[in-house]
Amino acid sequence: MPDALACLAISAAITVSDIPFNGPVSEVRVSKLEGKLIVNPTVAEMEKSTLDMIVAANAKDIMMVEGEMKEVSEAEMLEAIKFAHEAIRLQINAINDFKAKVEAVKGPIVKREYNHETNDPILKERVFKATYDKAYAVAKTQNPNKKERAAAFKAVLTEFIESIPSEEKGEGFEGLAKKYYHEVEYVAVRTFVLDTKARLDGRKTNQIRPIWSEVAYLPSAHGSAIFTRGETQSLTSVTLGTKLDLQSIDRALYQGQNNFMLHYNFPAFSTGEVKPNRGPGRREIGHGNLAERALKQVISAENPYTVRVVSDILESNGSSSMATVCAGTLALMDAGVKINKPVSGIAMGMITDDKGNYAILSDILGDEDHLGDMDFKVTGTKDGITACQMDLKVDGLPYEVMAEALEQAKEGRLHILGEMAKTITETRSDYKPHAPRIVKMVIPKEFIGAVIGPGGKIIQEMQRETGAIIVIEEKDGMGHIDIVANDKEKIDAVLAKIKGIVATPEEGEVYEGKVKSIMAFGAFVEFMPGKDGLLHISEVQHARLESMDGVFKEGEKIQVKLIGIDPKTGKFKLSRKALLPKPEAAPKA
Repeated sequence: MPDALACLAISAAITVSDIPFNGPVSEVRVSKLEGKLIVNPTVAEMEKSTLDMIVAANAKDIMMVEGEMKEVSEAEMLEAIKFAHEAIRLQINAINDFKAKVEAVKGPIVKREYNHETNDPILKERVFKATYDKAYAVAKTQNPNKKERAAAFKAVLTEFIESIPSEEKGEGFEGLAKKYYHEVEYVAVRTFVLDTKARLDGRKTNQIRPIWSEVAYLPSAHGSAIFTRGETQSLTSVTLGTKLDLQSIDRALYQGQNNFMLHYNFPAFSTGEVKPNRGPGRREIGHGNLAERALKQVISAENPYTVRVVSDILESNGSSSMATVCAGTLALMDAGVKINKPVSGIAMGMITDDKGNYAILSDILGDEDHLGDMDFKVTGTKDGITACQMDLKVDGLPYEVMAEALEQAKEGRLHILGEMAKTITETRSDYKPHAPRIVKMVIPKEFIGAVIGPGGKIIQEMQRETGAIIVIEEKDGMGHIDIVANDKEKIDAVLAKIKGIVATPEEGEVYEGKVKSIMAFGAFVEFMPGKDGLLHISEVQHARLESMDGVFKEGEKIQVKLIGIDPKTGKFKLSRKALLPKPEAAPKA
């Protein structure tokens, strides 16, 4: 896949340019096939892989990880990251060799210096002296209310700006003051966390916010759930569709169809803002993609539906994508969609300093994400990881710290699964009464045409008579049929008709037929769907009939016996007489 080469190409280009760069960096895709790790697998190998991750790093540390897995352990994931890092180091060596060759031809590469900012070192020092202790004191209050905490931080800045005489406020004063105060807040919060190993909202570093959830929250949906963790809330619905609702995918290296979709909506009101609701942006697409990959790993292969999950974030203060994973699991179980195991998700954070001190934070707040050094999202079941996404704002992350973060994430993930189990423990045994029912049926390939009929006549007639939707396709040399309806009676009616079409008439069997047409020499009777036979006038009854007038009506249902099949023409001979008791012989005179 070409996406695994993008970072390598870009990093090489910037390295030999005059653009300032802290690289080189590179990335690779790593997969696991039959227990063996592979770097940059082929498309065919990826389809069989139990792990698919893209890892980015510099020569020393990991910088980014993103991928999906089939319930791998933390140790397996760490092993894959280390394996990827070895390949990345080879690529970085190649970039450095490339740079040396360029310099051998063009001379030393001189990087430009970044000088596009206006700064005031005196004002910066003044802001730090006047506001640092106050900002630290706000962090120390450990107020769990996001809005109140934000207002308290803002009040410190407002107080400072108002304390400065107007004659001392030059052009751009407020903008620079806000910029420097953001740095004050950044340092104060991080120092507080490292000093106390406590959180802005009063939690311990590994403590999860209170969780509340409920299923069947939207009675008209096929499945729904609401999941709240602290001040983050997702309302998620599930809609079940047929194969007619499959999503068609046509990319450069992949063409196919998708039967599981997840859409993530992040309206402005979820963070107390007023904005127009546009189409999904980079953030919404990324969060939705992560949640979709986390959940699709546990969708049962027996699932007959096209499933659409929609998560609407009603309130947000950190890790709304992980709330989507939890709410999505609950909604799928409420809808009756078969999943192998429940999935939960947790966002991990980290704060470090230049002395080697660090604090790993479970279930991070929005402020901790914004002011921290790491956003590490991990989703999984009780038995393993299904998806992950990690972005770092520092130079890199040592393996020891990453291993600790993964173990702490596992503890949090299992705690969240326990809280979700208080709401629902397993998939409902049946779908909602208003959900479509799908019954699958497989028939021999040669009968597909008979079920469809000339110009679609047979299948359209079945749909019109029963109100069901019938979808038929040829796959693996067989005809695969989905029968969709809201009640069992309609499905049973279609099953009976199709079974009649694909069944082979057996001589000697009795059938209930319908009179299709009446001739002078007898009647044609449809005794199986699409199969007519001749009921000759001599086979209607034991007594001799001179005419067929008034004997039957077209559309009348009668019992007939198949008494013969012409070996040359395949025509069917029927008898009604064979089912009637023979009249007693007249007594002799």
